[in-house]
Amino acid sequence: MIVRISTEGQYSLSEDDGVALNELDDEAVSACETGDELRFHAAFERLLDYVRTRGTPVSEDELVGSDLILPPPDVSLKEAQEEFHGEGLIPG
Repeated sequence: MIVRISTEGQYSLSEDDGVALNELDDEAVSACETGDELRFHAAFERLLDYVRTRGTPVSEDELVGSDLILPPPDVSLKEAQEEFHGEGLIPG
């Protein structure tokens, strides 16, 4: 699975990481729905950290499509509310 963090790059993760990513995504969605900015940023940072630590960076020379595109690390709650809703970024 290839995950892109906007403004940062792509990471290769195993399909097994999908469950954990979905749980982290659900946390971010829940925080967006309640408008809890602190909780959202904490949940989103955990999601980004998971991708960065569990994933292997994809070389910039390698052209591969992304299975999932995450907003940039500095996304605002308002911007996130436009993207993180319903099933979130990662359909369950």
